[in-house]
Amino acid sequence: MTNKRPCVVVTGANRGIGLELVSQYLADGWQVYGCCRRPESATQLAGLASNSALSIHQLDVGNPDSVEKLALALSEQSIDLLINNAGIYGGERQSFGDIDYAQWAQVLEVNTLGPYRVSTALANQVGSSGRRLMVNVSSAMGSIERYTTGGHYIYRSSKAALNMVTVNLAHDLRSRGITVLSVHPGWVRTDMGGSSADISTQTSVAGLRQLIRNATIEDSGRFFSWDGSALPW
Repeated sequence: MTNKRPCVVVTGANRGIGLELVSQYLADGWQVYGCCRRPESATQLAGLASNSALSIHQLDVGNPDSVEKLALALSEQSIDLLINNAGIYGGERQSFGDIDYAQWAQVLEVNTLGPYRVSTALANQVGSSGRRLMVNVSSAMGSIERYTTGGHYIYRSSKAALNMVTVNLAHDLRSRGITVLSVHPGWVRTDMGGSSADISTQTSVAGLRQLIRNATIEDSGRFFSWDGSALPW
């Protein structure tokens, strides 16, 4: 498997951080595979499709058949960088004594099982590339050591579990030369982060890209913030 240009796969590419990742990697000359659940509704993503280096794919990370279909479509494609960005928050019922259990199961399906599914499905394609890097978009809210408040059970637990998936993948894929990271994108002004968040998607993604550029196999299994600083589990 070979590519004329470096290749990145971005899940959750239809808005927010995912959309900005697509935009910046396209601008930098990468081949980009932008994946989202409903491409027909992803108008902003479609607006970038005039760039022939962008290929848009339907992907529901919570659906094993959908993940398998993507893997089949990209079976001959070397993937330098896989960014597992797709994620959901889980609604407002996340406090002690008021939990939406159906939402909790759904969030774990998307935020935790989803990145594992996609990573295992595309491991061969990543392993055949020059860069060989997988990045799981986590959150500082998944850090147990930094946890100083209650609530947010659903989202926090899904990201803490994702961090454990990152560490497991790092161990299992090290022999293939694949680096696996968890990253915190910051509190970003997106639909999920809200308009009062600290930083823009452009700032977050620029920082993440610098972090990704500098990452080596020695960093595999670690947790970083968007500005390159290490985070505790």
